[in-house]
Amino acid sequence: VLALWGATLANLTCLQQTDLKSLIAYSSISHMGLVIAAIMIQTQWSLSGAMALMVAHGFTSSALFCLANTTYERTKTRIMVLTRGFHNILPMITTWWLLTNLMNIATPPTMNFTGELLIASSLFNWCPTTIIIFGLSMLITASYSLHMFLSTQMGTTMLNTHTEPTHSREHLLMALHTLPLILISLKPELVI
Repeated sequence: VLALWGATLANLTCLQQTDLKSLIAYSSISHMGLVIAAIMIQTQWSLSGAMALMVAHGFTSSALFCLANTTYERTKTRIMVLTRGFHNILPMITTWWLLTNLMNIATPPTMNFTGELLIASSLFNWCPTTIIIFGLSMLITASYSLHMFLSTQMGTTMLNTHTEPTHSREHLLMALHTLPLILISLKPELVI
């Protein structure tokens, strides 16, 4: 219960962040709170869910940090309000942002969803009232992920300078984060 409460508090901290990398870091803390809660229960489902979520979040969090760095290289700032408007300038980066945010909020059929579903099932089986805290945590996760995406991608751009186009190395880097996660999602027996 304390680990779930810690995850929820870390999620609430994410809602207050204006710095992009800080938001992603607190997001990792909240996801690891779920992992700790699952490990403490010590059931087969909870341990499988913890393993799945750790692997999936490793790829997802790293991809989010790579995207934050890509944004920083072009804007020279990590403040989310100052980095908005990239959907018109760099549409492929916006696509990568959307994909990684969807993975971060554990949409099906990603491995994040599998891990969180196993954890939620084992938590509910252990103590039915924990589903309230878990549901609140998931709601806040979706809120700050949507806020992060809208703040960095939508709206009018604040840049007064020329923005260089994306490089193939950035797309390769994102593909190397996303493709293994998709492949593991198709065959979760590799990590569970």
